[in-house]
Amino acid sequence: TNSRNCLSITSAGAATFAGTVSDSIGDLRSIPENARGTTYTLVATDAGKCVTQTHSSGFTIDNSVFSSGDAVTMINGTGSDFTITQGSGVTLYNTADASTGNRTLASRGMATVWFQSASVGYISGAGLS
Repeated sequence: TNSRNCLSITSAGAATFAGTVSDSIGDLRSIPENARGTTYTLVATDAGKCVTQTHSSGFTIDNSVFSSGDAVTMINGTGSDFTITQGSGVTLYNTADASTGNRTLASRGMATVWFQSASVGYISGAGLS
């Protein structure tokens, strides 16, 4: 581009880019935020994002919303604990003790869910019980 090498691909398939690498969500070196202020049920477009909540009602994770390999980070931006609700048909494993069910996220806590499938997720984080 304009006599400048902007993309190099080695024989092993490794790519080097001269500029910002992005996709339809944004810059791949940053994690986009989805700021919420009311009770919120996670949606498919939250995959790869950090969803922040300033309302004490928390989050709900429904079945068949996410796909295998998706991940979502949630932050409790309130001064109170709130609940991350495991929706009907969802199995949400706590990586700390393998238990399932709703989780409590402490004030200013952060948790990430990685989805093994559309109905199974693994949750871990700070302030999570």
